[in-house]
Amino acid sequence: MRRTRQRIALLAVPVLVGSVLLAGQPAVAEPAATPAPAADAERSHLEHADHADVVRVHLTGSDMLDEVAAAGFDLEHGLTRVPDGIEAEVVATPEQVAELQAMGVRILAEGEGFTWSDEADGGFAAAGARVAARSAAATDSTAATSTSTFSHETTVRIARADWFTTKGQGFLYVEARTTEGAQTNPIIGMQVENDSGPGTDFALARTMSRFIDSGQYMFHRNLFKLDTRPSKIRVTSSTGGVAVGPVSDWLEDGEPPLTDKPGYKWNLVDGYKHPQQLHDRIEEIARENPKIAEIVYLPYKTNGYQRKAQATIGGTGQSAVVVTSAAWGHEGGNDITVEFVDRPGANLPLSVEVNGKAVRVLLAKDSSGALASTAAQVATALKTQSNGLIDRSHPYRTNTGTGIVQPTAPVALTDFLDQKRVGAPEGDVPRGPNTVRVLRIGKHRDGKKPGVLIQAQDHAREWVPATTTLETAERLVANYKTDKETKKIVDNTDIFLIPSNNPDGANYSFYNNASQRRNLTNHCADDNADPGRRNNWGVDLNRNYRVGSAQDGYSGGSFSCTSDTYQGPEKLSEPEAKNIVWLAETYSNIKFFMSVHSNGGQLFWQPGSYKADGRVTTPRPPLGDEMFYWQAASRILSQVKAYRETVVTPQNVGGSSDVLYSSAGNVREDLYHTYGIFSFGWEVGGSIYNPATGNWQGGSFQPPWEGNPELVSGHAETMEYANGIMEMFRIAAEWGKDKKAPTSTLVPGAGRFSGPVDVRFEVSEPATIYYTIDGSRPTLDSPRYKATEFREPGEVFHVTETTTFHWFSVDSAGNIEKNYDPSKADKRNNFNKATITIGDADPEKPKKDKKPKKDKK
Repeated sequence: MRRTRQRIALLAVPVLVGSVLLAGQPAVAEPAATPAPAADAERSHLEHADHADVVRVHLTGSDMLDEVAAAGFDLEHGLTRVPDGIEAEVVATPEQVAELQAMGVRILAEGEGFTWSDEADGGFAAAGARVAARSAAATDSTAATSTSTFSHETTVRIARADWFTTKGQGFLYVEARTTEGAQTNPIIGMQVENDSGPGTDFALARTMSRFIDSGQYMFHRNLFKLDTRPSKIRVTSSTGGVAVGPVSDWLEDGEPPLTDKPGYKWNLVDGYKHPQQLHDRIEEIARENPKIAEIVYLPYKTNGYQRKAQATIGGTGQSAVVVTSAAWGHEGGNDITVEFVDRPGANLPLSVEVNGKAVRVLLAKDSSGALASTAAQVATALKTQSNGLIDRSHPYRTNTGTGIVQPTAPVALTDFLDQKRVGAPEGDVPRGPNTVRVLRIGKHRDGKKPGVLIQAQDHAREWVPATTTLETAERLVANYKTDKETKKIVDNTDIFLIPSNNPDGANYSFYNNASQRRNLTNHCADDNADPGRRNNWGVDLNRNYRVGSAQDGYSGGSFSCTSDTYQGPEKLSEPEAKNIVWLAETYSNIKFFMSVHSNGGQLFWQPGSYKADGRVTTPRPPLGDEMFYWQAASRILSQVKAYRETVVTPQNVGGSSDVLYSSAGNVREDLYHTYGIFSFGWEVGGSIYNPATGNWQGGSFQPPWEGNPELVSGHAETMEYANGIMEMFRIAAEWGKDKKAPTSTLVPGAGRFSGPVDVRFEVSEPATIYYTIDGSRPTLDSPRYKATEFREPGEVFHVTETTTFHWFSVDSAGNIEKNYDPSKADKRNNFNKATITIGDADPEKPKKDKKPKKDKK
């Protein structure tokens, strides 16, 4: 099966006419050349903004991935782990492509990439008889006991084996671990075999790839295309380890999507929306539905769609001067002109004349009448003698400004926001600080119902998340009076919807630079403050939070102000991030959070970042929370699949640092660890299997709105992922009404065993277990039952001597088993108890004869 991915180019976006999209008409990041005003006749080519494209690359492994991310390169989310490294996509300028190549990154040509073979790697044949013998032994032992896969002696362990279908094709995803995989120089092969159906033997061997992240062995994994669903698989390492395990169904059919119900209103968003359209529409929704909706205006205003006016004047390198106005461009900065003037004569001093908004720099002459003003001298004169019109003036980038400045015609300063990208919507964008709006929907908005916060478009170029969020709002209000399920959601949850958390950056993406990721706050010093860098300014809002930040040594956030993962000058430096924290602290009933991004097709949670040295992650959620995340993910993604069979595969679900990469200072970590909010991240627009080509075809940040409804389409992505968000609302509503306590058991349970035994806990629902083995009462400070490994079930205790377990469980809603109060002792001590006795009965205590049972008459 081919695993190459095809992707629509980042900048091949549809043309916007008002809010109607015309598919198939490409747009570019910078506008076509426009006639310049007379004062701009001698504008410097140094003002041209860097142009970025999506470039597919091959990285040798996770260490190189960390290096590329740390260097501030803009990595897309669609990473593909292949046996010899990682294939990824980077948004890069030609200059950055050269930098990548200098780092050893290989640039892939169009169509180039790794292809999985349908046959096993021949290296396993060399293992020969030893592998076959161990395989046969494993099959026999598995038939005898169902607990063999939990054995503490197993050198190969199957973490998961998931079967799913899409577009009429079947796939098996497998993850397995081997103790040999963690060795410094292991034999890195593992082979999976599956049966051909009930009653058949193992066949159809396939090779698995070893997944190493930041130098640490994670597991082996692969996705296989199969004609028949297997019931179990056998995994064999190249050195002889064997494990056998059952195959589970991934994304089982759940409740039918609401869109299947007769009369249900959906498909209510007709195209991409810029921030003004989004704000206008949600305010209209609130006005039209005052009994269930209102607008929350967030307190921290953004920078706004505004910039200081600038010009780079003069020649190249040492003789160029960068000039920045004191006023915003639209508030007078764009009216300023600067002219470098040559006067006749000799021994003339450098001076500056100001007439209204016209600034004339009278260049110095030496004794021979030659020009004598350097760029550094002119920059200083402009700052000190421009009557406050010029705020910053300095040599170009890292140059010292020793070159002699030449005369120019008047050059008009500009904020560069009046040049529209080809295909941008009509109309002017409001300038000045922006207020982010939240649409709050709920029948009871008094803080007593569980709150759900949906945040979209943290990254400006991600247009589908905004329409997805708006579509869910439209569905809620359109169906509240006519659909019982929608009424349950609105009556039992408190929903907060932010269609665009980065309105300034989004406007810049629509009107100026389609690939803009960050906000518009410019924190760059003089060496990066010239207008040629204007597409590289701003803060990555999803790196600006407090937990697992780059300032604390975690990977995935940059300290460079021109990096697309720039974390900002300090934690929570940006108003957009402060607003999210304000919401969490103001509305303590918010218990669920979804940050909607694109593209890549992942659904993830904590941990989101790690320290590269040793791959030390932020704290992993307790096993109970992890189980709840997986259960919720299955429900959400089943609703996505119901629309057009889009499957977010298991390898793309879990902790984001495990399935994607480390993203220091992300919002999910902060909300979960600081406020206890179940916090999801979602990359919409995942890969879709194309039966015609046998490829998985990926999405893009701005796919054509209509496009191919079966493959890449902004409309289809909006509808299917809106299904998923609606399911998240149902999960929250059920969570809020959950008063049923969980139950838990110790397997195989209390009893006497002749020798050591493996035991584990099982729960009736996602729940965290607290236990003791020293005879004490279990409390919330007691050890928590953990996973065997991340992405695996609970640990197994290898009991070698008589041990008494005391324990209780707590579900995700806070219900405690048997209403036990772990905070205080009472006479009931109604926690669970079980004793595992190892060895024969005490010989000094004679056995009591059992009384015969009486016959029943």
